[in-house]
Amino acid sequence: VQLQASGGGLVQAGGSLRLSCAASGSRGRVGTAVMGWYRQAPGKERELVASITGGGLTNYADSVTGRFTISKDNAKNTVYLQMNSLKPEDTAVYYCSLRRGYVYWGQGTQVTVSS
Repeated sequence: VQLQASGGGLVQAGGSLRLSCAASGSRGRVGTAVMGWYRQAPGKERELVASITGGGLTNYADSVTGRFTISKDNAKNTVYLQMNSLKPEDTAVYYCSLRRGYVYWGQGTQVTVSS
C-alpha cells in the first residue's frame, strides 16, 4: 500500500485548506478500509483528527468537529480532509492512514496556520 498526501501549505487563521490522500497498491482500496487523518505538532504525540470507514461512517476529534470534514472518492481511491476556520493550533504535519488489519501511513504534509 502506498499513500500519497498533498494539499498542505501556509494559510492565515480563518482560512481553509483541502488535503488529499491518494492510495495505491493491491491492498490500497479506500472503499473497503478504514481511512484516517492524523496530525502531529512539534513536541506532541500524533493524534487522530478524523476517520471514515468503508461504509462511510465518520469520526472526528472534538477539537475539529464542525470545522473539518473527511470524505472519500472510491472511484479515485482518494480520501480528503476539508479544513475550514483554521486556527494556529491546527498547525502540524498531517498524515493519512489506511487500516486493514495493519496500519499503513503516508509521508505527511505540513499545515501551517498563521495568526
